[in-house]
Amino acid sequence: MSPSTSPRFFTEREVARHCTKDSCWVLLGTRVYDVTAFLRMHPGGEALIRTRSGKDVSRAMEGPPHRHSKNARRWMEQYYIGELDRDSGSDEAQSVRQRRQASEQTDGKTSGKTTEGKLDEEEEDENSPYSRCSSVDLDNDLVDWRKPLAWQVGHLGEKYDAWVHQPVDRPIRLFGNPLMEAGTKTSWYWVPVVWLPVVLYYSWYGYTTLAQGTTRVVLTRDFSIPVHKYWFPLFFMLGWFLWSFMEYCIHRFVFHMKPPAHNYYLIMIHFLLHGQHHKSPFDGSRLVFPPGVASLVVVALYTILQYLLPDIVSTCVFVGGLCGYVVYDMIHYYLHYGSPKRGSYMYGLKAYHVKHHFEHQRAGFGITTTFWDHPFKTVIPDEEF
Repeated sequence: MSPSTSPRFFTEREVARHCTKDSCWVLLGTRVYDVTAFLRMHPGGEALIRTRSGKDVSRAMEGPPHRHSKNARRWMEQYYIGELDRDSGSDEAQSVRQRRQASEQTDGKTSGKTTEGKLDEEEEDENSPYSRCSSVDLDNDLVDWRKPLAWQVGHLGEKYDAWVHQPVDRPIRLFGNPLMEAGTKTSWYWVPVVWLPVVLYYSWYGYTTLAQGTTRVVLTRDFSIPVHKYWFPLFFMLGWFLWSFMEYCIHRFVFHMKPPAHNYYLIMIHFLLHGQHHKSPFDGSRLVFPPGVASLVVVALYTILQYLLPDIVSTCVFVGGLCGYVVYDMIHYYLHYGSPKRGSYMYGLKAYHVKHHFEHQRAGFGITTTFWDHPFKTVIPDEEF
């Protein structure tokens, strides 16, 4: 709903009827929101919203137990659809309706279709879907959303950091070239499809090689120790543990670097690596790494381990790290779109990660675990969600 469009009015009875997972409305004061599309994304689970459907959620937004951030409130505005008419018989309400109807009739005569970027006006029928407004002002935003963003963000300079951490619920197009654009998108299932066969093969290879009983780790020129096949789980878990540390470091020091305001290319690179995910955190096609990009990290990790460790030992550690990466990408996708049971480990992780996106972008860098946030003092303050 554009700023110049008169708001739609709904009675309390109309709002109360929308209380299912297929159509869920809530109130903030007298403002009406259709939050159906947000049910799966809500960090507290869809049940918390559905129990408040058709009701005023102002107290829940303010807390306790959880006071929602400014970004969360800004996000909420994307689902605004109109106003609550508490007194449908009042002269003021009737006057507003008359002005709105006259405006809609005039618009209908002067224009057969809306201009690009404006939401279409729909008939005011109880069975018709209502348009949701976007928090992005296509005419006044810092970038032109009608064009690929990759080449624009570098010009934002010192405004980039604040802009990229104001999330929106709309798709992002990075490149104009269809092939380049397709290369930046990946469905979640491609991660296990591509990498699990690699994990299984190298696990089998590592274990069977150790089982031959010929592997020894040379400590000095005259001293070495045999490596038994039962060491494989130890090497595997060591690789997984090392990956969890890499996961933290990459997320904190690479993905959340603050590019210099004067450096066009570093800003663009940051946006391509991770900035676009913070700008549009629920873009399902960009929640996991494309296999082509991930393979660069995988090959680098394998090469480093081959250099540092004996051949078969490095393979066993490597496959543990690769398995850790697969679990990381799957968990990351689930934290954005899953609905874990309240009180479970995954529920806490989901709430923690959403807080990272909406309020604490300089903390909470752990994805599969919060372990490394503690020694590096980047833990998001405890809060009941």
